[in-house]
Amino acid sequence: MTDLHRTPLYDLHLELGAKMVPFAGYEMPVQYPAGVMKEHLHTRAAAGLFDVSHMGQVLISGSNWEEVASAFETLVPQNVLGLADGRQRYGFFTTPMGGIADDLMFARRGDALFVVINAACKEDDIAHMRANLPASLTIDELDRALIALQGPASEAVLAALDPAAADMRFMDVRALTLDGIEVWASRSGYTGEDGYEISVAPGQATPLARKLLEHTQVEPIGLGARDSLRLEAGLCLYGHDIDTTTTPVEAGLSWAIQTIRRAGGARAGGFPGADIILPQLTAVTERSRVGLLPEGRAPMREGVPLFSDLEGGEPVGHITSGGFGPTVGGPVAMGYLPTDLCAPGTHVFGELRGKRLPLVTTPLPFVAANFKR
Repeated sequence: MTDLHRTPLYDLHLELGAKMVPFAGYEMPVQYPAGVMKEHLHTRAAAGLFDVSHMGQVLISGSNWEEVASAFETLVPQNVLGLADGRQRYGFFTTPMGGIADDLMFARRGDALFVVINAACKEDDIAHMRANLPASLTIDELDRALIALQGPASEAVLAALDPAAADMRFMDVRALTLDGIEVWASRSGYTGEDGYEISVAPGQATPLARKLLEHTQVEPIGLGARDSLRLEAGLCLYGHDIDTTTTPVEAGLSWAIQTIRRAGGARAGGFPGADIILPQLTAVTERSRVGLLPEGRAPMREGVPLFSDLEGGEPVGHITSGGFGPTVGGPVAMGYLPTDLCAPGTHVFGELRGKRLPLVTTPLPFVAANFKR
């Protein structure tokens, strides 16, 4: 793994006994000695600390907020201009064919836009922004670490270091001082639990992580449990559940397109693929992302073909994410099916090692979100 990048927390991961694996061009911890199951359940019950420093962090600035936000709206179907200072939104870059080039988080910090993008896409995303945003804007790729504290005890843990953390609502963003360390924090995350994502200077990442891990409620959590947590929460993983071949509407992400950017809205369209995506918002798509519960104990993972019948016929869809859900206590999966097969309670069949096994469609998420509204 010598050609892979390392995050500022690499040495700490080794000290904590992490099993390191290649992920999106980085050496990342997949699990610690406790194991994926215990890490998952600990995050649901208390607080887990995740290293997500492999993700890209970008700051876009210009002469004023209107210039920055209006320009960014040409790349995404979200209401950027209406974002209040200190607030964050989920969004995605779209392609001319209506697909999703990447999903992302963006936050207003004064007159600047702070954007967090996926590790595997960050080079393409930054090139996309530099090629398509006005030359009057400054696009800075930031050299910062990113850690996530997730779980119901997160507020108490962080508020003990800076009481202002307790005043933050879901999707609030603000500067905090944690044990003397200046950070940018958002009340968000990708586990379905309450929590925070914390951007910090690379040289201060390890001292901050050590301070958080001193708390009895906090344990280090690897990519394995991060994946099972987000799957139970019904959250998409880019390159698996969403990509350039899936539209936001097919993926069940219509909620992330605000009314003002839809047909009839004051700033409708104006983003790549609008001519495909906007009509889908008021129509029935041919396929949709759906939750799936395999019957039995055998997990069905990404790539398993789905059939409408026990025997014969061609595949009607496929699983995009799947595994064991520790909170659910059984296997869970997500995938795409023809929309007429997506009604809750519909039985379909996944072909596993030459044998078709039943699954039943179910609403997402598998585990209700625990965000602080």
